[in-house]
Amino acid sequence: MITHNLDPIFFDFGFLTIRWYSLAYIFGILIGWWYGRKIIIKKFNILSDSSNLKNFDDLITYIIFSIILGGRFGYVVFYNFQYYLNNPFDILKIWEGGMSFHGALIGVIIGTYLFSVKKKINPFFFLDIIACVSPIGIFFGRIANFINSELIGKASTLPWSVIFLKIDMTPRHPSQLYEAFLEGVVLFLIMNTIMFKRNYKTGTCSIMFLIFYGVFRIISELFREPDVQIGYLFNLFSMGSVLSFLMIISGLIIFKHKKKDEV
Repeated sequence: MITHNLDPIFFDFGFLTIRWYSLAYIFGILIGWWYGRKIIIKKFNILSDSSNLKNFDDLITYIIFSIILGGRFGYVVFYNFQYYLNNPFDILKIWEGGMSFHGALIGVIIGTYLFSVKKKINPFFFLDIIACVSPIGIFFGRIANFINSELIGKASTLPWSVIFLKIDMTPRHPSQLYEAFLEGVVLFLIMNTIMFKRNYKTGTCSIMFLIFYGVFRIISELFREPDVQIGYLFNLFSMGSVLSFLMIISGLIIFKHKKKDEV
């Protein structure tokens, strides 16, 4: 068994507190932006001073706001709607926590689409790049979840079980690390293997991201405690599993339509 007593605060200056979770967002976005540029240059043989790279740089601002607004809105609607309906001003208290991956995903898709329409570029060009770099941010985010002792796993007797002292004395699955591995490492390898195939077709990574993330998230949810305020929907499924299932269905529908268009 492993005992967990990590401090969620990276450094406290007194007047400014830096948390691991904040660093996860910062490093995820910065590394994702850097690697996204590398993909555009290497995959599409685009010069470093091209308009596509300039557009990608500009898109990052849209993505940052889309992640924050979408992630927060998704948490409010999907995970704690009744509470925020009664306490609407608390929606603004992002520093107290409460972000949803699925909400952030919707936000990024909408933000990227609006930006692409404005620039008259195929949205899938950027969405494919985002699909390849997103696992980087997800990886850092899940590590931060582990450090914060949040999104805890179910009770376990396995040798690598973790006791989160800030929660209770129950040994649990380190489900955050399972997610970091599946949704971060494995998904990154899959997305980038697909991207660099010789006969790659635009939109493939976007579709495969929806499907593979959905599958990996559902697997991870098997080892993770459901959200306390929701529990299991129909006494069977966590909210994360339901939303991930919808991701898979969406991916399959888009895949089917793209296949028809190619015929």
